[in-house]
Amino acid sequence: MTPAANAFAAPQILVVDDDVALRGAIADYLSQHGYEVIQAGDATAMERALAVASIDLIVLDLMLPGEDGLSICRRIADGGGPAIIMLSAMGEEIDRILGLELGADDYLAKPCSPRELLARVRAVLRRREEVRTPGPVKGKACHFLGFTLDQVRRQLRAPNGVSILLTAGEFSLLSVFLDHPQRILSRDELIERARGGEADVFDRAIDVQISRLRRKLHDCAPDEVIKTYRGAGYLFDAKVTRS
Repeated sequence: MTPAANAFAAPQILVVDDDVALRGAIADYLSQHGYEVIQAGDATAMERALAVASIDLIVLDLMLPGEDGLSICRRIADGGGPAIIMLSAMGEEIDRILGLELGADDYLAKPCSPRELLARVRAVLRRREEVRTPGPVKGKACHFLGFTLDQVRRQLRAPNGVSILLTAGEFSLLSVFLDHPQRILSRDELIERARGGEADVFDRAIDVQISRLRRKLHDCAPDEVIKTYRGAGYLFDAKVTRS
């Protein structure tokens, strides 16, 4: 498919679940709402689908035969792959946090209503699209502590020249911090500015995303860039310039 044709194509979603009936029901529902849906029962089938289709989002079950969902999630996120919504019958908060920690864009406990899943799919795809087509900014590149963030390509380059992969959530948070350096931002402010105040985002998810972003920055910076002010929020401790 040519780039011009792809621009008008429906988003492609890959549903990865070994439960054939559930996988089919999810695929049918999403197809009815305008998405192109491909199904896979395990990691091997998923890789075959990714090789032949331009997948925009993966609905990924946690418990799979062979390679499990968490391992897949980490591999896809680290490689800068499609957005991921994880599904799991294990609905404990620690499981949600772990999935987000490994790079998932969202997490839903099974069983979930098809309407809720559809809302999450729309929200995640909308955030990804906002990242790909950012609004007007003072400059296309932001510079801080030797780092450079290309806001058009969503590319962060470390002081040593190494490219740092960012998930959509990490990029959104970093962009907010760069717009408000040296200022304490509460979780509510970060949710509102980075995620548009979507009700499906819970406070702890912001903590996890910040933790991941902080580690990526700290690996290439001598000092802590994102500082925590207990009971108040977070502060981005760096001078920011634009070009």
